[in-house]
Amino acid sequence: MSKQVIYAIGLGPGAADLLTPRAARAIAQCDVIAGYNAYLKQFPELFNGKKIIGNGMRGEIERCNLALKEAACGKTVGVISSGDAGIYAMAGLLLELVNAEGMDIEVVSIPGVTAASAAACILGAPLMNDFAVISLSDLLTPRQIIVKRLKAVAAGDMVCALYNPSSTRRKSLIREAVEIFMEAHGGDCYCGIVKDASRPGETATVCQLCNFPFDSIDMTTIVITGNSQTLFENGKLFTKRGYIEKYGK
Repeated sequence: MSKQVIYAIGLGPGAADLLTPRAARAIAQCDVIAGYNAYLKQFPELFNGKKIIGNGMRGEIERCNLALKEAACGKTVGVISSGDAGIYAMAGLLLELVNAEGMDIEVVSIPGVTAASAAACILGAPLMNDFAVISLSDLLTPRQIIVKRLKAVAAGDMVCALYNPSSTRRKSLIREAVEIFMEAHGGDCYCGIVKDASRPGETATVCQLCNFPFDSIDMTTIVITGNSQTLFENGKLFTKRGYIEKYGK
């Protein structure tokens, strides 16, 4: 007898045409949809007629436990997340809870377009070579660990995509991050700033680290800091991978 399945579904960054066909098919199969209230508003037509489990920020464990109870009762359940289900989202938490409780439920992750790749495409091609993704939220990760990771990325001359860069109560880490990257790459290093990627009100700007607009950064912003090979030309931010240097034009 096959295991009961629960889906962890990535909705993408918000635009309807960036919701993958696989995600749409998984949602269509579900009897129950669980998600953060704000994400449940993104594609309401897909959730019509389904039982909805919704709550707010910091309600992730409760939400996933309720979803798993529905799955254990034989319901087909989808737990939705923005972006990709396995990147700062619910797939990992579902796996933790299933393993901790010894549940006979299989977690199936449905990938989605994550914010870093959506923002990078808006800016140009800054993620062309090795890069890192770091969240500046210290709610679950200690601040000293975040700073250690920032310094390691900067020392490695890697492009870095920063998630959750600032909030109304948390503003100092983005300033520390910019200082770390300025020390490593210089104040003239370029960075890209995308707010509400693929959503209404989307904005994108490119600046040098020495002119970083701290007051305009919030939780819906993705910041992509460049490295020694990142250029800003003809309105596009991109990072050289070395093709021309290796093979010529």
